[in-house]
Amino acid sequence: MTRYDQLCIDLPKNPKTWLVTGVAGFIGSNLLETLLKLDQRVVGLDNFATGHQRNLDEVQGLVSAEQWARFSFIEGDIRRLEDCRRACEGVDYVLHQAALGSVPRSLDDPITSNATNIDGFLNMMVAARDAKVVSFTYAASSSTYGDHPALPKVEDVIGKPLSPYAVTKYVNELYADVFARHYGIVSNGLRYFNVFGKRQDPNGAYAAVIPKWTAAMIQGADVFINGDGETSRDFCFVANAVQANLLAATATDSAAQNQVYNVAVGDRTSLNTLFSLIRDRLRANGVQYDKEPNRRDFRAGDVRHSQAAIDKAATLLGYQPEYDIAAGLESAMPWYIANV
Repeated sequence: MTRYDQLCIDLPKNPKTWLVTGVAGFIGSNLLETLLKLDQRVVGLDNFATGHQRNLDEVQGLVSAEQWARFSFIEGDIRRLEDCRRACEGVDYVLHQAALGSVPRSLDDPITSNATNIDGFLNMMVAARDAKVVSFTYAASSSTYGDHPALPKVEDVIGKPLSPYAVTKYVNELYADVFARHYGIVSNGLRYFNVFGKRQDPNGAYAAVIPKWTAAMIQGADVFINGDGETSRDFCFVANAVQANLLAATATDSAAQNQVYNVAVGDRTSLNTLFSLIRDRLRANGVQYDKEPNRRDFRAGDVRHSQAAIDKAATLLGYQPEYDIAAGLESAMPWYIANV
């Protein structure tokens, strides 16, 4: 039995109160669903900048009425300290997912990305410190590795950031380290590698590649590949990210606390291969797509290849990703087909 399996057995016996920021977003709503199914109490904070009410409505339909009653929602903004303080009242564990993601978004509007991802993060850390939470687990990013070329990516070796977004996520790690040293707050950062799955928004200029391509294929629209298609990523199904959050938040070994962890599968897939995988999985679900992808220039701020070493998370947290990209796509595809 894995540590995560044991955790899922133990948590319902001793319910805690969890704060999920960005709860109406993609990863946040998946965390909410899992925690409620484990009979936990959850406080959610969101300003609906990128999250959606429909995500919360969907979660409500997937849990029992008794489980849903354990959820309380605060519409607020992490850029306001008073909202962060209100959300942290009586909370045991913070899972801080609220952020403005996307490298292109940060290049288009670095000021708003900075205000949300740095000012908002600092507000949350201050509020969590003052509320004396047990632990503070936050969404870091693989973009922190920047221009360092080595593969796989190892947590203690990074390069120079390539975008304002990458700068903001690295600053999060620096603040977490300082708060641990000076205030004793226990935190763990999770460097997500291209997380995908149900409730990931396929629309908008900053949509991630998997939901964007999947929606386009379902609708019979064109798919665009940046560059030659050999750019590669370590695509991580959202259930793996949920597992990492719960393991990191509840880690009691001091060696596992105040760390930064890669959250990924430990493999990489090219964009050309990804295109074929999505098309094949859609075909298996009765959706035919016969077009070839369109090629265009590489995107500014993107790294060429990304792949994580996950040994640290495996050793210190007991993290064992349950889904590779093929299994993740198989699990997510019915949701995309039903919701596009």
